Amino acid sequence: MKLSEKIIKLRKVNGMTQEELASKCNVSRQSISKWEADIALPETEKLLILGELFHVSTDVLLKDQLTLSEVKEAHSCGNNAIQGKKQEIYEGVLIKESVTDDTIIDLLNVHKIELWNTDGRPKYWTVLFFTSDKKNFPEQVSRVMGVDTDNGKNWFVDFKAGNVKYIVFKDKILKYQIGNQPEKDYVCNECRKMGISDGEMNWSE
Repeated sequence: MKLSEKIIKLRKVNGMTQEELASKCNVSRQSISKWEADIALPETEKLLILGELFHVSTDVLLKDQLTLSEVKEAHSCGNNAIQGKKQEIYEGVLIKESVTDDTIIDLLNVHKIELWNTDGRPKYWTVLFFTSDKKNFPEQVSRVMGVDTDNGKNWFVDFKAGNVKYIVFKDKILKYQIGNQPEKDYVCNECRKMGISDGEMNWSE
């Protein structure tokens, strides 16, 4: 399914007119019409807005081979979509390059995407700010986390569920109660064993 067809279907599923979608994307109705007619493509900034509005990953939008059967239902749009996080279980940040299987993104509701310049390899990281309502998300993401064998380090993703902080590596799930220093110290020591520096452990709580 082409991007143009996906925009049409997602707009209609969410009960939006071309004018309403144009207003949310800060473009003209004619721009929406051109996107849907496959005459023009949305700019990167607009693709990110579409992904946030419709609760889909940019992969789902851009890759013709990914169909909308992989799209999660969205019951709200725009700023209300962010408020909907309260009904979900996990929230955190995932570096796309840290996983070995991109289909893990199908388990996420991505609310913001940033590119971080690392001055290393790869030069840029694609950073996904997400929520997820999948109860077994820690186990699922643990299966696909990458291992940096060249540098002797391991990728990890950090996220939280309520008052519990998760630090997840390949086949290893660590967690502690936020505010429980002994539990956090144990997790940090385990992270050091995995090659993680103290500077990398300044994750948000």
